[in-house]
Amino acid sequence: MAPPPQRRQANERDPLLPASQQPRPPHGDGYLDPDDPAVSPYNLWTVRALRFFSVFFLIITFLWWVLLLVSIFVSPPGLHTRGSGFFDFSYTTLAAGILLCSLLFFTAPSLAMRVCQGIIAVILLIDVILIVSVSRLRNEEGPPGIASVVWAMLMAAWCVMTDRVVAWGKKEEEERLTGRPETRRTLREWLAILVATIILAVYIVITILFTATLILRARDATLEMDGQRYYVDGNKYQVHLACIGEKRNADTPTVLIEAGENPSEYDFEHWAYSTYQNGTIDRYCYWDRPGYAWSDNAPSPHSAGMSADNLAEALAIAGEEGPWILVSAGYGSIVSRIFSARHFRDVVGIMLIDPLHEDLLHRIANPARGFILWGYGIISPLGIQRIGGALFGGVTREDRVYGKSAYQGGKFIKAQLQENLVADSLTRSEVVSAKVIQAVNTPFVLISSGISVRRDTEWENKQRDLTHLTDNLVSWDVVNKAPHYVWKTLEGRLLMEKRLGELVAKAGNASVVAV
Repeated sequence: MAPPPQRRQANERDPLLPASQQPRPPHGDGYLDPDDPAVSPYNLWTVRALRFFSVFFLIITFLWWVLLLVSIFVSPPGLHTRGSGFFDFSYTTLAAGILLCSLLFFTAPSLAMRVCQGIIAVILLIDVILIVSVSRLRNEEGPPGIASVVWAMLMAAWCVMTDRVVAWGKKEEEERLTGRPETRRTLREWLAILVATIILAVYIVITILFTATLILRARDATLEMDGQRYYVDGNKYQVHLACIGEKRNADTPTVLIEAGENPSEYDFEHWAYSTYQNGTIDRYCYWDRPGYAWSDNAPSPHSAGMSADNLAEALAIAGEEGPWILVSAGYGSIVSRIFSARHFRDVVGIMLIDPLHEDLLHRIANPARGFILWGYGIISPLGIQRIGGALFGGVTREDRVYGKSAYQGGKFIKAQLQENLVADSLTRSEVVSAKVIQAVNTPFVLISSGISVRRDTEWENKQRDLTHLTDNLVSWDVVNKAPHYVWKTLEGRLLMEKRLGELVAKAGNASVVAV
């Protein structure tokens, strides 16, 4: 009798169940069911590699996003832009959003997603061309801004390519494992495509708004200005300075205008020009603090004392010399007081118009105000108000650069935020130090708003305290019906011109006595 056959040792390739209990292929042809989890584009190493790189790019984008966020408050070396810093931050946020959307719906590729991503990439390419071709935009955004826009464009193009490769891989795996490409989609897949398309459609609208705002900025860059821009602070950024009129002689004082909470051109430069035409003064200069009107933004942090040094440097480069009569209002009075203390030999008169007292700087430094400014700055690249005003409100370039709509610009918001961040710390310390070294014999005029004084007892007390700024107070006037912007009333304008004429006369008499 033949010996019984030897039983083979089982290995990992043997089925665990007997043949009678083995599941049969659903089609009886050896193919898998289309809903089987094994049917996945992740089976292809190319798809897995694309997902890995998408995650890697998202990590890089996030790190860049954090760095740009920090640079709004404290500018790291090499990351300062002469613009607001909000544009490059917004484009990086858009790039992160595009990548995140691609990763969330990675296994549900669709033509709608590719079309939306392609539209975004094309619009971003237009933005790159705009920024690179317009010199003012190129200088304001600098390498960080240009890099952010280029990166956002590349990420949109990358997502188009990734979605197409995943769609190809999905089709290939379906053909290999199920015998045919799947033409139907599950409800879950349709919902994923719908949500992804809606998100990308929102991104398209955001990108269009970015582009429209850039077009407005490019148009505003062609607006002519009086005076020139001068590089200051180690050639990091430019400030705008303009001077009107001619001196009669070397001892004739030049009036130096320092704006309050708005650009000089919108605040009261027009009053200074009227005073010049009336012959009350022979010459005056005005400038824009960093971030205002035609001036670039300064690196953060930026204090009032730094603005005073910027002004002194710009005057020196322009070849402008004193003696000076300082005329300033509101927050600008803080800058003027610091400038006066640091250049007391050249200052022969001071006129403060409803000035801000150093003890009230905490109002500017209010954290809630700072948060609102930051939030407003983040959405400023959308330019919804600016675009609407340009299209339907008759807002002009002048309005946007230095006029009634200047507050909507990213540079202006950044300047206000910078003032907020250091008002009750660095700026307060600077003005307190300036008070100690202020020349006590400088003629001084104080003009206060009657409305502000009656409405705010603390404001009235601090105005009274400012009358002791020097020992040579010429007058303290409270203009009864005038608001904080005293020059907006006829009574205020006439009084300001009268008091300025008295300061000019005192300066002339002092020069005669000195001779």
